[in-house]
Amino acid sequence: MQLVVTEKPSVAQAIARVIGAGERKDGYMEGNGYIVSWCIGHLVELAQPDAYSDTWKKWSYESLPMIPEEWQTEVKSDTAAQYKVLKGLMHDARVDSVVCATDAGREGELIFRLVYDQAGCGKPIKRLWISSMEESAIREGFENLLPGSDYDNLYHSALCRQRADWLVGLNGTRLFTVLYGGKVLKVGRVQTPTLAMLVEREEKIRNFKKEPYYMAHILMDGVDAATERIDDKAQAEGIAAACKGKAVAVVSVTKEKKTIQPPKLYDLTTLQRDANRLFGFTAKQTLEYTQSLYEKKLVTYPRTDSQYLSDDMEDTARGVIGAIYKAVLFEEPSGAEPNVKRVMDSKKVTDHHAIIPTMEIAKADLSAVPETEMKILSLAANRLLCATGEKHEYETVKAEFRCNETVFTVSGKSVTENGWKDFEAAFRRSYKTVEDKEKEEKKLPELAEGMTFEGVQTKVSEHFTQPPKHFTEDSLLSAMERAGAEDMGDEVERKGLGTPATRADVIEKLVKDGFVKREKKQMIPTEDGVKLITVLPDVVKSPKLTADWENALTLVAKGEYSMQEFMGGIEDMVKELVQTYNSISDEQKSMFGGGAQESLGKCPKCGGDVVKGKFGAYCKNKCGMNVSRAMGAALTDSQVKSMLDGKKTLVKGLKGKKGSYDAYLIPEGIEDYSYNKDGKEVKGTQYKVRLEFPKKKK
Repeated sequence: MQLVVTEKPSVAQAIARVIGAGERKDGYMEGNGYIVSWCIGHLVELAQPDAYSDTWKKWSYESLPMIPEEWQTEVKSDTAAQYKVLKGLMHDARVDSVVCATDAGREGELIFRLVYDQAGCGKPIKRLWISSMEESAIREGFENLLPGSDYDNLYHSALCRQRADWLVGLNGTRLFTVLYGGKVLKVGRVQTPTLAMLVEREEKIRNFKKEPYYMAHILMDGVDAATERIDDKAQAEGIAAACKGKAVAVVSVTKEKKTIQPPKLYDLTTLQRDANRLFGFTAKQTLEYTQSLYEKKLVTYPRTDSQYLSDDMEDTARGVIGAIYKAVLFEEPSGAEPNVKRVMDSKKVTDHHAIIPTMEIAKADLSAVPETEMKILSLAANRLLCATGEKHEYETVKAEFRCNETVFTVSGKSVTENGWKDFEAAFRRSYKTVEDKEKEEKKLPELAEGMTFEGVQTKVSEHFTQPPKHFTEDSLLSAMERAGAEDMGDEVERKGLGTPATRADVIEKLVKDGFVKREKKQMIPTEDGVKLITVLPDVVKSPKLTADWENALTLVAKGEYSMQEFMGGIEDMVKELVQTYNSISDEQKSMFGGGAQESLGKCPKCGGDVVKGKFGAYCKNKCGMNVSRAMGAALTDSQVKSMLDGKKTLVKGLKGKKGSYDAYLIPEGIEDYSYNKDGKEVKGTQYKVRLEFPKKKK
């Protein structure tokens, strides 16, 4: 039998239906020579520092750098039951090979291999690699399973990414948190340089000084021609006054025919950018909606960085275009034959081709698709029509007038062939999108060199220089994609920060950690975000360096760069970081609210200082000891002090089965605790107490 392992239960069900594994069991399905089971995202993850040594349990400068000699992994507690099912199936005597059917990409490979290794499985691996959840794609994929060893380099690249994030993130975060002694200062291999770009833009906006400038205009027969920028208002007014009522001649007319080629198909980043610009969706929302459509078999695989289809997909593309006219857009076909060959290029398809709808849209009940997902489906459908449409053609006209040796210019534009923009206009009409209207140039009346206009009117207009614009998620995703590109040659495999699949999570982390805030569509760094980038060294915030790493990871995936070389470079950087940054001034320590915090006592777990924080008392070593609560009750500062001193402490309003009560808590050491919240295990340490009840008054 073959054991098929997918990334999600919904994908397992879809595959099981196609290959005939119809018998439901606990945590898997079986039938027709197959067992189909699933992960729930990452079942196995890298172990936390605490698992390696007691020294690494404590947040201190002396414990850095943390570089494991042998990397350890651990099963995630909230999904341990499903891991147990998979481990059992991998060792089932009936199973002779395992099919890796997780998402066909770097992270999907990692999710499967970590479980396979943790379970100690040694059975042969085969790889299912598909770009669509359609039945025909799944069948074809199973007919062409590849040896798992073909993807060893992809797995090595994924391991490098995971371990590099651990090394840079945990060492950097602990180093700067310990140095500055305030809030946790999170450092990330991709998120820190992304924050640096936001902060740099914010600084430019804050330091921008608005400057006025002026333009003199001549007005005649519906034509408004203007000078270049003039900084002096009096000079502009003088030019306008000197031309008022005069005759003005046309000295030149330049006409130029121009073409805008159809856009490329969507990869994930361009889809996220358009969805943000047109609908205000965050990058994470767009990924979630597209993933859901993929699992419903309505679009192809979302986590792609290609904007082309492979050369063998011409019939598929033509079929999908026909299905779009029937299902998604209710406008009649334009009559022009779609140019499908323009969107096909196998050399530009890496792991997956561009995102397009599937033939399933012709059969599916689209009225049952949520509105948000329908917007994404319509975007992908419309982009396929645009990309295979006719080119957009227009003519520009630039006319120059001369009056008293001053040149005035006016430009206009007339569309000669709307082409693919007909589809774009139809889409915007149907969705009334929120995108800003672009400034339309008017069509000019017929002008010719030597024409004169008598008695022209004049005016002066005032303008102001504009500051750089705040990033939106659209422009931030674009900046992340291009980061470091200007310093890299064209031969570089992958440029930018992160991958199409990870950029959304990076942005969300920055918001969640309080370093970036969303204001409408704008992404603005908070004061703490600005301070963090101010204190961090270039080595952890340089977009160029991180872009270099991302390119190196791609080379590891291709077998052109070794895992050892990549990890050696990361380890050297972390060691150097810790050696270089070993102390800061008292003034710097107070930047994030550290420094002069009132000490309430010593932590009973690690001996660190317990200080008064914004949300209650906490141990500065972040050792996991819950010093601010006991028996479920929040303690006041004086009660915390008393408990830390080992004294009998009266706490009122404790909750019990029969209501609330008062009791003296007598600390008798500490104990570990754990509980599940929102599907995740919460662990920590708390006071171990003995209760003594106050004597009731007679």
